[in-house]
Amino acid sequence: MNSSRIYRGIKGEGIFRSLAIGALLLLAIYFVAIFLSLFTYTDLGNLVAILGTNELLHSIRLSLITASLSSLAALALGIPAAYALSQTRFKGKVLLDVLLDLPIVISPVALGAAMLVFFNSPPGSAIERHILRFVFEVPGIVLAQFTVVSAFSIRLLKSTFDSIDHRYEQVARTLGCGKFRAFFRVTVPLARNGLIAAAIMTWSRAIGEFGATITLAGAMKGKTDTLPVAIFLSLSTANIEKAIALILVLVTIATSALLLLRRLTSSGQAA
Repeated sequence: MNSSRIYRGIKGEGIFRSLAIGALLLLAIYFVAIFLSLFTYTDLGNLVAILGTNELLHSIRLSLITASLSSLAALALGIPAAYALSQTRFKGKVLLDVLLDLPIVISPVALGAAMLVFFNSPPGSAIERHILRFVFEVPGIVLAQFTVVSAFSIRLLKSTFDSIDHRYEQVARTLGCGKFRAFFRVTVPLARNGLIAAAIMTWSRAIGEFGATITLAGAMKGKTDTLPVAIFLSLSTANIEKAIALILVLVTIATSALLLLRRLTSSGQAA
């Protein structure tokens, strides 16, 4: 009787493992097929020629600069905000937590439209006239990316701070460290891998942002055409080969960022 149960258990475990691996392989084959199909539409010579054009280089440069600026801003505000949500208690915390999650669940196009409405209101118009122009301008790209990725970075950072035992910081305080010193000498080193992961994932998400960007900053060739916007413009004019080249650049950047993330976090764990 016991041997029969053991046999059924082993057989069930094998079936479950096979189904799990089968689902993984199915997804892998699906995504590989999608990306490999890009190389079947055009030849390597045309792709290389397109990759060397000033238009494509402008889109790459614009995407890298704006994504870096928006990610730095998101992390600069996201780290203290995530720490506050994770380690402190105050009235209205639940409402703030929900509010900061809205950019994650709301369509980026809706966020861009809301920002566009704001800059047509009296306060927004005053900002546009006297401080900095955002609507259909490059700063609008940075603001749109920041709006989308800030909530994403806070969620990643909060998970990191949630996993750290607050008692380590309290011990440092009893040994004479001030709050700032305890945070930077104890909490930050413990959160190192999480901070690196949040930075890379936030930057990667900013590189691929499209909906809010095109709504607020527009899709002006040679001005606000980040890589995703340039892909949209190429498809709208039926320039499929240029769109494929842009997609491959975007995939290469994203893959490089993910490989860097795996390497940095794995080396941190090994240390």
